[in-house]
Amino acid sequence: MTEVAFHFNALDKISYACRLLRKASRQGARVVVTGSADMLQQLDAALWSFSAADFVAHSLATDDATVLAASPVLLLESVLEAPHQQVLLQLGDAVPAGFERFERLIEVVTLDEDDRALARQRWKHYASRGYAVQRKDLELKEPS
Repeated sequence: MTEVAFHFNALDKISYACRLLRKASRQGARVVVTGSADMLQQLDAALWSFSAADFVAHSLATDDATVLAASPVLLLESVLEAPHQQVLLQLGDAVPAGFERFERLIEVVTLDEDDRALARQRWKHYASRGYAVQRKDLELKEPS
């Protein structure tokens, strides 16, 4: 069964996702990131520029199938066609279709009240289906 974890109190989804993906890449994890097209475009741009010393190799859904299969980080609106199912990083508003195929699911939630309300709905969805949901509070870990 998929391990579900909510990372609450992220100051910004994009910057938190960049740091999380850098850490996952260093550990050799394969991650699929899902969210809106706009969110994924912002993340793509941020991954190219967030650190002068680090680069997180990643691909978009529009890239060649060979590139997608080789990429450790994929930015996809729909995860149903993902070539690997190790970790799913969810930046969107709704429960992603096909999440149960992944070993781990990480939901990133900001301080925004609308984002938190949508996260509560997703939490209830997972819990009602028998997933043990973990909570990670980022408030003390992120710089102010």
